[in-house]
Amino acid sequence: MYTYSFLKTQLNSMGIDPRGTLLVHSSMKSIGQVEDGPETVLDALCDYMEQGLLIFPTHTWKQMNETHTIFDVKNEPSCVGLLSNLFRLRKGAIRSFHPTHSVAAIGRDAADYTAGEQYTQTPCPRNGCWGRLYDRHASILFLGCSLKSNTFLHGVEEWTHTPNRLARTPQIFTVIAPDGAIYTVPQYRHHTSAPVVEPSEHYDKMESVFQKENALRYGAFGDARCILCDAVKMADITSACLKRNYHLFDDDAPVEF
Repeated sequence: MYTYSFLKTQLNSMGIDPRGTLLVHSSMKSIGQVEDGPETVLDALCDYMEQGLLIFPTHTWKQMNETHTIFDVKNEPSCVGLLSNLFRLRKGAIRSFHPTHSVAAIGRDAADYTAGEQYTQTPCPRNGCWGRLYDRHASILFLGCSLKSNTFLHGVEEWTHTPNRLARTPQIFTVIAPDGAIYTVPQYRHHTSAPVVEPSEHYDKMESVFQKENALRYGAFGDARCILCDAVKMADITSACLKRNYHLFDDDAPVEF
């Protein structure tokens, strides 16, 4: 059974900067048995990053639709796992106001980092939380999950204007802030037309390229295999590939780089 102190040691062994910015995609079940369960996992991450900024995706894209159009920032559950839901409820956590691709953050500059997403119109805009990962030279940790979970690459596709990724007409959402303020938020949602199904199913084909270009390294957290990625290198490499071939993530064809 893994303990708090052992998990913190594993974070240190991965070379994560405790004063930097870290976003975590996670699979609790991949970690194995942890003393006192998932709260110990979050304690280890929060305490390790105490002097930095820790971020979890708290997405709601799965349940937000034409009939479910109200995003209650305080109460709407995340659709991306147990740890993300527990994290957003932690003391000090600030959740962004994005109706489908919110994040929650704890630590240095959390309020500034999460601010303003009620004024964005796409899932991962360059001037929103996902673009700010690039500006902050963040690390992205895939804790027991693959690069298919890499929301950041959705952002890179947006920023490089990759065709066939966004709906042509917006969907209107209502965002209810924790203080009761109400915002009307139009969103051009993720959308692809046939024959493309879901680009993220092919994001993991970049792993070997990122490894070759020193944009990632591997580690462990409990039983979980971890991939720690450099957001700037990952974005720059992917942007270069997309500029040569905007069909990069339409299929599993090998990457030319």
